[in-house]
Amino acid sequence: MPNLPQPDESLQNLTKSLVRKACDNTIWRQRNTVNLIPSEQTASPLVRLLTIADPSGRYAEHRKVEALGNVEAYYYQGTGFITEVELELIERMKEFLGCSEVETRLISGQMANATVFSGLLDYLNRVDRRAEPRRLRSVMNHHIGRGGHLSAQPMGALRNYVSIDPVTERWAVVNFPILTDNPYQIDLIKMAELIEEHKPELIIFGKSMTLHPEPVKELAKMIAGIKPRPIVMYDAAHVLGLLGPHFQEPLSEGADIITASTHKTFFGTQRGIIASNMSQESDYFDLWESIVRRAFPGSVSNHHLGTLLGLLMATYEMNTYGRDYQKQVIANAKAFALALKEQGLQVEGDPNVNYTETHQVVLRVGYAKGIEVADRLERNNIIVNYQALPDDEAFTASSGLRTGVQEMTRFGMKEADFKELAEYMAVVILREKDVSQQVSRFRERFTKMRYCLPEEQAKPLVDELINSLVKLPGC
Repeated sequence: MPNLPQPDESLQNLTKSLVRKACDNTIWRQRNTVNLIPSEQTASPLVRLLTIADPSGRYAEHRKVEALGNVEAYYYQGTGFITEVELELIERMKEFLGCSEVETRLISGQMANATVFSGLLDYLNRVDRRAEPRRLRSVMNHHIGRGGHLSAQPMGALRNYVSIDPVTERWAVVNFPILTDNPYQIDLIKMAELIEEHKPELIIFGKSMTLHPEPVKELAKMIAGIKPRPIVMYDAAHVLGLLGPHFQEPLSEGADIITASTHKTFFGTQRGIIASNMSQESDYFDLWESIVRRAFPGSVSNHHLGTLLGLLMATYEMNTYGRDYQKQVIANAKAFALALKEQGLQVEGDPNVNYTETHQVVLRVGYAKGIEVADRLERNNIIVNYQALPDDEAFTASSGLRTGVQEMTRFGMKEADFKELAEYMAVVILREKDVSQQVSRFRERFTKMRYCLPEEQAKPLVDELINSLVKLPGC
């Protein structure tokens, strides 16, 4: 047998170092730390393994071609399986959201938002294609300093789609007014006044710091008589996995469009979706077609087929276990908020609803102390993120911490467990003591994934996937 060339020693050493660091980080995050980042989720073993199956390196570009009778034309061969997956995912997402249309090819929530903005501009300019396309004349959204999503801001994805106000020479964006006694909720009376004054063409609900449902029903009544009626968009990036009877159902309440990422409260891989009831019988079907065109070829080419496959598995899980999970998440968040309050910490939100109605709990830890306290918690194996609160002038002066219970709920934590966690957090925040070892031992009790296929049923399938992957041609 001929002597095979040995791998370059430097490559071998670099590879060993990288793999070992990756393994150490995975063990630390999955077994030694309590993750409370509200925008993250650990996927189930099956979801993760499906994500690295063969489609992860493939393409499946496609769109309807009018000249061929609106046939869905694929531009690559070998796409039969992933075509089946994509169509199945669309149907399962429709089932979860109770809607008629879903676009699944976006690879992030931010891209989903940008695609809607682009599609809306295309729709608004559909009458005269010869004139220079106009931008949105006015948009209403949440202020970024009060929890609004970056992607719905002029500094984010909205930038290329909104006009400059000729009077103020600033972006033609008006922010939702907030209640004086609860800056996490919208002042509905003032909102009606601002809508009358600014006549927004697009109204964007959805926040990254979210403690309450959005007033979609109330808005729908306010704008019912306006001609042309504003388009109502609900960015569900943080709350997609909570949508339903235990929290909120935006489309049935009056929203026209839902956008979302699929990996925060939802069980999925990191992707984005757009959903609506703009079916062919709808007055807005032309708008939906514009959005779909801006998805492909407007926003994506290859749309990361591995994560598409993983998302289908995650959607199976959500449609099976979602309602139980949603109830437990909300119950855990309320219990966590109350426990933190009992420990002497300052919890933001409305005490009449136990400070939260979502997966999130927000703490105030002192002016500009958010970064330092978040770092201290990390050293004690509790992962949160610092957050600017509504009265902070900038993120660099953050006085808050934003936490979410969704991931640890999925690992089996219940109300009493979050009460115990609140005790550890109070010791770190108020007394600056080191409880890193205690927290690691606490976390070791919660390493088994819930709300997915039971381990005894999943293991043979996990083994089958691993076997198929290890038999791939190697270097």
